[in-house]
Amino acid sequence: MTKEIDFYFDFISPYTYLAYKKIQSLPKDIKINYKPILLGGLHNLEGITAPAFIKSKLKHMINDCLLIAKKNNFDFKWNSKFPINSLDIMRGYFDINSSNRDEYIKIMFDAYWRDDLDISEEEILIPLLKQCKIDKDIFYKTIKNPTIKEMLKDATKKAHEKEVFGAPTFIVNNKIFWGQDRLEFAIDEYSKMD
Repeated sequence: MTKEIDFYFDFISPYTYLAYKKIQSLPKDIKINYKPILLGGLHNLEGITAPAFIKSKLKHMINDCLLIAKKNNFDFKWNSKFPINSLDIMRGYFDINSSNRDEYIKIMFDAYWRDDLDISEEEILIPLLKQCKIDKDIFYKTIKNPTIKEMLKDATKKAHEKEVFGAPTFIVNNKIFWGQDRLEFAIDEYSKMD
């Protein structure tokens, strides 16, 4: 078994952004395996109503995220366009050269959860793609490719089959840790592996 932490993510999840920010401060020898999913698709498979669509939960989720960000000194702003459709940006991840993926993840997360940008809008996304050194024409052609569409569907379905029901989720040594506040437990499990 490979010693790594699988990190299931979607850019639209504020808690996933907060987990991502924590991951950035981990020692470089801890292997994080990024696992993109479509959170809305995962919720549909599980029959879950997302907190964004439950007024009282949304209010507390916003406050909770702000508290976590403040406690950890993260630049964070609740996105005024939350929730957006993340389909294009999640599909885009599958065709990006592996050398650009880290930059793509950072730029998309920061644009949405730090800079309050609607990254589902083409006129906002295009300059972000340029920062990532991604050709916009190739990107928009690729995300319509049936193979890429299927890759995101398949990744989401496989996550569901592993009993992933939300984001962020960490899987280490076949054990599931759900939520940004479970990263430390995932790291503890990681440390036990040979």
